[in-house]
Amino acid sequence: MPRIYACDPAQSRGRQFPEAISTFRTPFQRDRDRIIHSSAFRRLKHKTQVFVEHEGDYYRTRLTHSIEVAQVARTVAGALGLNEELAEAVALAHDLGHPPFGHTGEDALHVLMKPYGGFDHNAQAIRIVTKLERHYADFDGLNLTWETLEGLAKHNGPVTGPLATGSHAVAQGETMPYALKEFNDQYDLELDTYPSAEAQVAAFADDVAYNHHDLHDGLRAGLFTEADLMDLPVTGPAFEEVDRLYPGLQPMRRRHEALRRVFGVMVEDVIAIAENRLAGAGAETADDIRHLGQPMIRFSKKLYMDLKSIKSFLFQRMYRAPTVMQERARVTRVIEDIFPFYMARPELLPEDWRGAIAVARDETALARVVLDYVAGMTDRFAIQEHARLGLSG
Repeated sequence: MPRIYACDPAQSRGRQFPEAISTFRTPFQRDRDRIIHSSAFRRLKHKTQVFVEHEGDYYRTRLTHSIEVAQVARTVAGALGLNEELAEAVALAHDLGHPPFGHTGEDALHVLMKPYGGFDHNAQAIRIVTKLERHYADFDGLNLTWETLEGLAKHNGPVTGPLATGSHAVAQGETMPYALKEFNDQYDLELDTYPSAEAQVAAFADDVAYNHHDLHDGLRAGLFTEADLMDLPVTGPAFEEVDRLYPGLQPMRRRHEALRRVFGVMVEDVIAIAENRLAGAGAETADDIRHLGQPMIRFSKKLYMDLKSIKSFLFQRMYRAPTVMQERARVTRVIEDIFPFYMARPELLPEDWRGAIAVARDETALARVVLDYVAGMTDRFAIQEHARLGLSG
């Protein structure tokens, strides 16, 4: 049964461009469906999670990661009496702004874009769903509800103001990424408050999903072994339980059984802690959640510290593994070559981008058009373009 502080689609703040209400779908269901049918969502199939997309068929991509996040978000939202469709919509869209090569590509583009307003994949997601998707007759973007846009912008916490401490927060003295500021100036997303409980659920579903699948992908890549995980919290007890219940289990089944237990520990912990925090918060509306001054969806202190140990292990053994770092250096060069090439030769952009180039008033406007093109590339297309343009020699 929905809780009183769940987001009610019937009470949505609406869309930037008013539309008739659908006969069969709620506003949040329509948001979810538009995200799934978007070009940017399809391109996630060929965008890096940790391993560059062409390195193997079994590794997660941004698309499979986003689907896993959405599954967790629906489960947690349902258990907490929140709106599952809104949590799912935010989860499915949360990585739409990622450029090719994941965080490596983001880091490279941020450096290249520093003179022109910076780059942040969260802000770019807002730009995609409000401007760059151009399929509808009446508007640019997907014309998502205010609640979904808010969740995309600040699912990790407030972006501005004294409460802004999340990974996408704007530090004092810094400027907001232009892609977010440009839209927020037109349509206020209240960036100084926490988002809805549903968006907070999507953020923690992201943590749950990548903590689980990065362990799985790291094992498959041979960057560490199951024996290495026996000394870690959460993973060690999970393997011990499987060994006790299923002695001599075939290795791949043993791995799967242990990691699904790790997954379960995280989900159950989030639900238990969130239930207690929400019950004690006294919130009577979705807006109350936004103004409590602290997040409602979080891990217990013990599990948070345990996961910190696991993340430290993954940082050393996976994210900074020599083979991964070598590939990161290679794909960084791809971005560092392509971006300045198109800045110098914008007339070589595809024909449907030349209209935007023609109206670019200055170098900053040009850089933002080039950024939109490069950031929208998939891993494989960026590598192919790098070769086609003669930049790989």
